[in-house]
Amino acid sequence: MADTTAVLAVQGAFIEHERMLSRLGQRCVELRQAFDLDQAFDRLVLPGGESTVQGKLLEELGMLDGLRRRIEEGMPVLATCAGLILLAARLDAHDDRGTPRLGTLDVLVQRNAYGRQLGSFRTEGKVAGIGLVPMTFIRAPYVMEAGPGVEVLAQVDGRAVAVRQGSQLALAFHPELDESVLVHEAFLAI
Repeated sequence: MADTTAVLAVQGAFIEHERMLSRLGQRCVELRQAFDLDQAFDRLVLPGGESTVQGKLLEELGMLDGLRRRIEEGMPVLATCAGLILLAARLDAHDDRGTPRLGTLDVLVQRNAYGRQLGSFRTEGKVAGIGLVPMTFIRAPYVMEAGPGVEVLAQVDGRAVAVRQGSQLALAFHPELDESVLVHEAFLAI
């Protein structure tokens, strides 16, 4: 099991991830500014929230390149909703406003694919290698195309909503908002 998980805490649902990881006995540190990257941590959570805001803040705070380097070097990362967008190498053309992203995951993503807040929903689905998990979608993206090194782990209505590439586990839904710890356990096992 990992020693310490860093949770990006500039915006979004980071506290919920910290609570879930604490339930599993995991020590968490928050990343709020560049010098926080100097802390010792061996995995990373990119939470849901507003991907545009998160990307701009990562760039303005001087954290984007440091996090990208760690991910490219193989640091395990769990990305949910906005975190999936931050990891995506490509966004759908009409959605890509040039927002700074990490770009380490070989996928094409459509933002807000399920519509506005009113389009939010819950379901349950099988995630390969993890099991049957509750899935809460809030203004969620989905993976339109996955590169050759990306494994699609789950689909809802024919759309890819969970993928893995190496040590990157990215989900369109919010496992931190449900009681099941299966996704976080799988992340800690990477």
